[in-house]
Amino acid sequence: MPSAEEIRDGQRAAWAGLSASWEKWDTIILDQLGPVGAAMIDRLGIAEDQQHLDIASGTGEPGLSVAKLAPRGRVVLTDLSPEMLAVAARRAKAQGTTNIETKVCSADDLPFPDATFDSVSVRFGYMFFPDLARATAEFARVLEPGGRLCASVWIRPEDNPWTTIAMQAIATAVATPPPDPDRPNMYRCAAPGFIGALYERAGLRDVDEWDVGIELVTRSPEEYWEMTADHVSLVAAALRQVDEPARQRIRAHAIEKVSAYAGDGTVRVPGVARCIVGTR
Repeated sequence: MPSAEEIRDGQRAAWAGLSASWEKWDTIILDQLGPVGAAMIDRLGIAEDQQHLDIASGTGEPGLSVAKLAPRGRVVLTDLSPEMLAVAARRAKAQGTTNIETKVCSADDLPFPDATFDSVSVRFGYMFFPDLARATAEFARVLEPGGRLCASVWIRPEDNPWTTIAMQAIATAVATPPPDPDRPNMYRCAAPGFIGALYERAGLRDVDEWDVGIELVTRSPEEYWEMTADHVSLVAAALRQVDEPARQRIRAHAIEKVSAYAGDGTVRVPGVARCIVGTR
């Protein structure tokens, strides 16, 4: 079994390779995941002078949205991947957002003193941390007393056809064993109460969770496939294992299945995320 550092090294390499695709599809991704970020921010109680930490920031959300609500505050965007954070910095510059800084670091070894931040957000990062308990303890440590932590994770694959359509298409050509529940994977934290239990063990209180619906909206089934193959880590990794004829068969299968969600000039594929909030 790989060590935590070996897992992180693999993740750094994977996200470095995907950063350009995330920037390419930025507008569609922002629209898809926007409802989740908005729901998280709503429960964090952002003040004008908020000191906020965004974990696994990727291309910058929801941290950049928090920064707009806290013009006299500070937002620190963190991620394992400097390439992803470079995209976030470019987005901040384009928006004229100046009250942010970026920091490359691991979620389970944060380079900040105790009680530094009023709030912490983790949008779709939890599932990929090698040591979930250690990371949660770090989030609690850097929170001020009374500060809030809010995270989001994906729930069951069957509730997220926007990704399962692609993975089922890949399974027609590639053997895909079930993921190890003890290792990072997209649905590792799907069970109700899973993240809440980590919060409580880290000393957080008033834990609450709720589900948020999303939609991946593209202009055509073909655009759905191009985008998904480009930026979803599971899909991109699987496609690297097959030759071009197999890729074309996978593509055709995915386009056929996702066409069921087409209408009125768009393709709208639903999904569901779970948000979890707790207070130190």
